[in-house]
Amino acid sequence: MPNSTPLPPTPSRRTGHTSSERLLLWLVAIGFFMQTLDSTIVNTALPAMAHSLQQSPLHMQAVVVAYSLTMAVIIPATGWLADRFGTQRIFLLAIVLFTLGSAACAASVRFEQLVASRVLQGMGGAMLLPVGRLTVLRNFPRDKFLEAMSFVAIPGLVGPLIGPTLGGWLVEALSWHWIFLINLPVGVVGALATLRFMPNLRGEGVRRFDLAGYVFLVVAMLAISLSLDGLGGLGFQHATVVVLIVVGLAALTAYWLHALKVPGPLFSPSLFSIQSFRVGILGNLFARIGSGAMPFMIPLLMQLVMGYSPGQAGMLMLPVALSSMGMKRAVTRIITRMGYRRVLVVNTLLLGCMIAGFALMSHEQPLWLRLIQLAGLGAVNSMQFTAMNTVTLKDLDVARASSGNSMLSMVQMLGMSLGVTSAAALLAAFAGWLDTGTGATALPAFRAAFVTIGVLTMASAGIFWQLADEQPPAHGPAERATRSRELG
Repeated sequence: MPNSTPLPPTPSRRTGHTSSERLLLWLVAIGFFMQTLDSTIVNTALPAMAHSLQQSPLHMQAVVVAYSLTMAVIIPATGWLADRFGTQRIFLLAIVLFTLGSAACAASVRFEQLVASRVLQGMGGAMLLPVGRLTVLRNFPRDKFLEAMSFVAIPGLVGPLIGPTLGGWLVEALSWHWIFLINLPVGVVGALATLRFMPNLRGEGVRRFDLAGYVFLVVAMLAISLSLDGLGGLGFQHATVVVLIVVGLAALTAYWLHALKVPGPLFSPSLFSIQSFRVGILGNLFARIGSGAMPFMIPLLMQLVMGYSPGQAGMLMLPVALSSMGMKRAVTRIITRMGYRRVLVVNTLLLGCMIAGFALMSHEQPLWLRLIQLAGLGAVNSMQFTAMNTVTLKDLDVARASSGNSMLSMVQMLGMSLGVTSAAALLAAFAGWLDTGTGATALPAFRAAFVTIGVLTMASAGIFWQLADEQPPAHGPAERATRSRELG
């Protein structure tokens, strides 16, 4: 096995992939599928988990946040770990941690055990996609890389498509434990396949890891997320919440000052000298709070208030995923015609209106209207994700592409975590203020939370307004389409 990263192969005229290349792509794709599936499969099972673990359904956000926040914390270190120890070893470690975490989740009998197990699962999930993508980048020549990444990205779209439905069905047919048990055979096969088919590529001249900068970032992410969660499930006093927010902001400031003076920071401040990158990163963070809240809130609303079973609630999420996939074809043409600035400003405002529109949902609403509403949310979300991700990375040079992509992945997971914690905090606050309870009478609290999150999302359109009013870069249509699928 090679011990260092080879130079990029020269482009060849050969088309297609060898059998070993195809097996490697399948291995990376399955890892991506496992990671995205477990990001969504839990949502429809939360009420059943709450009943089993004797918790309030509106206080189950820690099960989701523990996974996504752990991924946000681990992602910045994945590139260095792969360079230092090799892609095969880290990918194998990722699968082992993910599988052990899944088994621990299924065996949990207390809420605290389940949250801790989700942290372990998230540690593995955080490394699956970045290390797999890095392996593909280093193992495939330039003329085959886009095709390879397009293949790997497809299971990442399928995971969110079937996750809520599969989770609801497993809860009804068996029990919530099976949403984690199904990972075990896949993990065993994946570990064996990793040992057989994945090369152990390492980086040349691996720099010293920026441990101090990493600690500052981790403290900032944990403190800010816990401060929001403290208003919801954790029930912190206001003074504790204020202290956590101050600690988080101080740690973020400390990281920035640290990065300005050290030669090899985790994320170079020079990334923010690129206007499209800094607008895209900040827009991703704040706009994803609304998008991240919806997969958590909608299944809860459907089951607790509307009276749907877990399986029915999961089926109702299908229009979101189907319209999201269907929108991918049109995204590139729309951005090409209108430009990133117009698309993102208009679409962010539309996304906020769509989120706030769920406050109009009632028992009397016909099913067909509910399905149209959910499909509309999926289409607008798809446009938002693809445009945000592409505008963030489009102007990065080769030297900063890896660091910028890693930061984008971290911000995506952090935005999802903040979305869930914000939604839970708002639901808890409105349930207390309106005295609605946490069951069938909680509709007013849900309505107020939807409106608030929608308004916050619309406010983030002001970030995208700062983009230069320009057309997208002149890539070829095939490359644009493939990149959009990959980034979305």
